[in-house]
Amino acid sequence: MTDRRARSAGHRYDTSIDRAGIALGAGSLLAGIIIVVLVLAGGRHDPVSIVSGWMIGSIFAAIAITAVGGPLWLVMHVAGLRRARHAALVGAVTAMAIFVGAQTYGFGLFEMPPMDGRALLYRWVSAILSSAVLALAAGAIGVVMWRIAYRRSE
Repeated sequence: MTDRRARSAGHRYDTSIDRAGIALGAGSLLAGIIIVVLVLAGGRHDPVSIVSGWMIGSIFAAIAITAVGGPLWLVMHVAGLRRARHAALVGAVTAMAIFVGAQTYGFGLFEMPPMDGRALLYRWVSAILSSAVLALAAGAIGVVMWRIAYRRSE
């Protein structure tokens, strides 16, 4: 009975503090690359803008991953939800919430400029769709970080 339950439980994944640190570094570097793409899309092609965008983007991404994603992932880790799909979910949901909240005046909790109902609807639709693109990228970064940090335990 116990053997059958153990086999059906699937794989167990564990990490170490050094692999988690390397994963954090890789995630922040990947987020910095996304910032470089946005800088280039914004029309800035000079090397100073590109390098400073990458450095600042990487630093702020490391702060955000540590401050926001870290505690959420710790809860998932303790709960035993340690698979790649869980890492993608944490990355995507976290990014989606942060970016939608930033574009909608804190989900409508803070004072907004006067606008009619249609403009407000378009603001929300735009926030959700543009944030979904970044959420997909954040989910992919979460999977890369998971792959670096976790190994199957025997």
